[in-house]
Amino acid sequence: MPQLGLLPGRAWTVLLGLLRPPPGALCIRAVRSHSQVAEALFASQLKPHQEKSNFTIKTPKGTRDLSPQQMVVREKILDVVVSCFKRHGAKGLDTPAFELKEILTEKYGEDSGLIYDLKDQGGELLSLRYDLTVPFARYLAMNKVKKMKRYHVGKVWRRESPTIVQGRYREFYQCDFDIAGQFDPMIPDAECLKIMCEILSGLHLGDFLIKISWKDVRHEMVVKKGLAPEVADRIGDYVQCHGGISLVEQMFQDPRLSQNKQALEGLGDLKLLFEYLTLFGVAEKVSFDLSLARGLDYYTGVIYEAVLLQTPVHAEEEPLNMGSVAAGGRYDGLVGMFDPRGHKVPCVGLSIGVERIFSIVEQRIKTFGEKIRTTETQVFVATPQKNFLQERLKLIAELWDAGIKAELMYKNNPKLLPQLHYCENMGIPLVVIIGEQELKEGVIKLRSVASREEVAIKRENLVAEIQKRLSES
Repeated sequence: MPQLGLLPGRAWTVLLGLLRPPPGALCIRAVRSHSQVAEALFASQLKPHQEKSNFTIKTPKGTRDLSPQQMVVREKILDVVVSCFKRHGAKGLDTPAFELKEILTEKYGEDSGLIYDLKDQGGELLSLRYDLTVPFARYLAMNKVKKMKRYHVGKVWRRESPTIVQGRYREFYQCDFDIAGQFDPMIPDAECLKIMCEILSGLHLGDFLIKISWKDVRHEMVVKKGLAPEVADRIGDYVQCHGGISLVEQMFQDPRLSQNKQALEGLGDLKLLFEYLTLFGVAEKVSFDLSLARGLDYYTGVIYEAVLLQTPVHAEEEPLNMGSVAAGGRYDGLVGMFDPRGHKVPCVGLSIGVERIFSIVEQRIKTFGEKIRTTETQVFVATPQKNFLQERLKLIAELWDAGIKAELMYKNNPKLLPQLHYCENMGIPLVVIIGEQELKEGVIKLRSVASREEVAIKRENLVAEIQKRLSES
């Protein structure tokens, strides 16, 4: 709507004419407010092409709304993830949804083409963040932080062709845990793998396997040219293999591989890693796999990826890979890219694929027809009689002030049966009922929705009784 002070001269004449009451009319009927007149005037000046047009109401490709039922599932998943991060001593951190474009440029290799660029705003070229790792590295360098254990849950954006069936979106959440700092070899790496196992076990997704590789070893043994033919042939055999500490020891002792110093050092660190994983009790969930390769350019050492396994129909068959649900690795050089003097801060971390996990859990809920509560309401305040709104409001205020999650129906005179049906449909466990008889006797009826049993509780004892029942449930 145009501002009144900016209306052209002729429009002001029309406007004043509209505001001037007709002869003989009462001034109090004259009428429309200034805003109503201006709105009418503006509407009359609309051109045909400015009128409301038909359009499709939908979310953009690669995005979605989450219903209250879906939000309950997501929050439960995030609670398991974040609780594990906190249990391991991580601090929370948040960064902007967008960064300077130059911060993100050339950090993701071929994937850099998937970054969402924004229009020039205020003289800055900006891009939506592609992941949570590069902003974390920027934060460390900018604030000169040398040691930090952090977690971050936030949205990221990728300009790719979305495949909804596989749980891939253009806008999605990442849940990251990272350890930054100079520490003795493989201790932080082992903890990251332990955290991954704890989360996947806590989410009850079924059997899983974490595949790990050593990027430098793979480069030296598979990619780098100039190796002796017999060594290259031997490496080709190992690339097809996977296993635990026994495979690492086999490669470690192979005389045809030990001639490569860098590969030998990497295998020595992998052996140490498996020793720590054994102490953590998760070595059987981890498999060394030289064929593993992560697409992001900033990884420098150990890399890993967790996949869900589907139990085979026949005992002699191998478990089927159902897809990646978590990944991570070491990136010792990323912070140095942002430091003016190139000072490095070694880092290792992991990212939980919550969108993929959410899709799996959601599908299982549909399969088994599980009913989901969309609220955490513990008590409903009801009445069977008219003119008891004030008493219900006083009563529910007492419950709220005591920290009890409570609801009531927004009606002056609701009927009791719809109130009780609402509690059953929403899964609310308790109902407190107040009426003329209860008010006269100084009591409140406390009803269990599941058993439909009712007891009279003294008004002054009601909060304590409710808290006792909730603690026992």
